Amino acid sequence: MFSLSVFVQLCFTSIHSLIKTIFSQFLYWASYYKEIPVESVISTASASNQDRSSDQVSTTTPTSVNYHFTRKCNYKCGFCFHTAKTSFVLPLQEAKMGLELLKEAGMEKINFSGGEPFLHEKGEFLGKLVQYCKQDLQLPSVSIVSNGSMIKEKWFQKYGEYLDILAISCDSFDESTNQLIGRTQGRKSHVDNLFKIRNWCQEYKVAFKINSVINTFNFNEDMTEQIIQLNPVRWKVFQCLLIDGENAGEAALREAERFVISDQQFQQFLDRHDTVSCLVPESNEKMRNSYLILDEYMRFLDCREGRKDPSKSILDVGVHSAICFSGFDEKMFFKRGGKYVWSKQDMKLEW
Repeated sequence: MFSLSVFVQLCFTSIHSLIKTIFSQFLYWASYYKEIPVESVISTASASNQDRSSDQVSTTTPTSVNYHFTRKCNYKCGFCFHTAKTSFVLPLQEAKMGLELLKEAGMEKINFSGGEPFLHEKGEFLGKLVQYCKQDLQLPSVSIVSNGSMIKEKWFQKYGEYLDILAISCDSFDESTNQLIGRTQGRKSHVDNLFKIRNWCQEYKVAFKINSVINTFNFNEDMTEQIIQLNPVRWKVFQCLLIDGENAGEAALREAERFVISDQQFQQFLDRHDTVSCLVPESNEKMRNSYLILDEYMRFLDCREGRKDPSKSILDVGVHSAICFSGFDEKMFFKRGGKYVWSKQDMKLEW
């Protein structure tokens, strides 16, 4: 049953969609950027972007969404491309309302990320969202990306049954390299913690995944032995990516230029690990526009211009009105294998 607030929100979304079909795309842009005169918008907006946004309104389904509900993190990875520019986190009920809107729009998989998602309220806020998405919304897949440093076994005991996939970020199995990257906190061993969490995932029946960002400090490393030993369901291997305002440019909190590797260096790393069957490579080309990203205000982020340009919040204008400003490349999403067996019930894993 919908709450009254969600019912009102859905009615608003339907009315808004009807208005868009009556008014031209130029006027929609003018209403979106209220401080910009219509004449200025008309003279500067490109026809190709208007057509692309118009197509997205009618055809894009938010099948898989990455919700970065917090930007705060306890690590200082030098290449981070979603940095702590704000400390804002939506109240729990508003976050749930947005997730319900996404489910009604066709979402099948939600991925909670950050920042570090276990940092806020010591993982309780995250746990409540995970439980809500699996138990109330009955989403096929609920996943988390974390650095692993804040996860406790009691979290698995309370919320593990509702989680399909836990991805832990690990860029190196050499602690000194992790120190150089910033993938560390104090004297804690990131690698030791990775193995501990992998064992908890097995005990509490959560599919275990590893994410690695390949950069100047680790592209020569051979991780084959450790990855085979950990045996994740997927090993996502990303090429280090620059995003203006996040890890590049004057307003950025990180300076990732020194971490960037060439396409050739990235391919060398992939070739060295071609026997690892769970490896899923993602170059800059595949990654940049093939993710639907919601920020802490539940705004879609458009990365087409090499920066993160936000839409209006789905809580204000609805999912379908906001998604046309996401810059989402749905074809690349499917091409990179964005849709896969992502429910732990369908993986048929031997726990």
